[in-house]
Amino acid sequence: MLRDRSLIPLSHQHQRALALCVRIDRASPIDESGLGAWQAEIGQIFQNEIGIHFAAEEQVVFPSARTFAELIPLVDDLCADHAWLREHFAVTSGERTLASDVTLLAQRLSAHIRKEERHLFQRMQELMDPDALALLGRKLDEALKNSTQACVVPTEATRLRAAK
Repeated sequence: MLRDRSLIPLSHQHQRALALCVRIDRASPIDESGLGAWQAEIGQIFQNEIGIHFAAEEQVVFPSARTFAELIPLVDDLCADHAWLREHFAVTSGERTLASDVTLLAQRLSAHIRKEERHLFQRMQELMDPDALALLGRKLDEALKNSTQACVVPTEATRLRAAK
């Protein structure tokens, strides 16, 4: 099923976050000499987009989804993911970060995004009427207005590498 236009801004942000996850996966194991560059990029992406994205989902999408009893357990799971991811975004910006922390963050973020896209968004599109989806889209536009809409340019240390 095609993504409803109301959810497309979130899906575009998911695509950019997945691109980061692919770059981290291909760079793994991350060399300790490049760890600082990864930390800086991850921190910038969280501040400019992912943190705002999480808030928009929690304030707009999740409350709408909770109106459907079948989606409540999924939303609870996604909220727990957000808490874990926020904590680990903070960990990866700390001085004692290990390369394995960055790799674990990318794996969990990728799994979380796929859960939202394949399960939550898909089911919301099936359950919600077009007017409710349009209202959701307007609320999301407002909630996302302060996030960046551009990819971070990778450094030499964080650029995409050929698959191993």
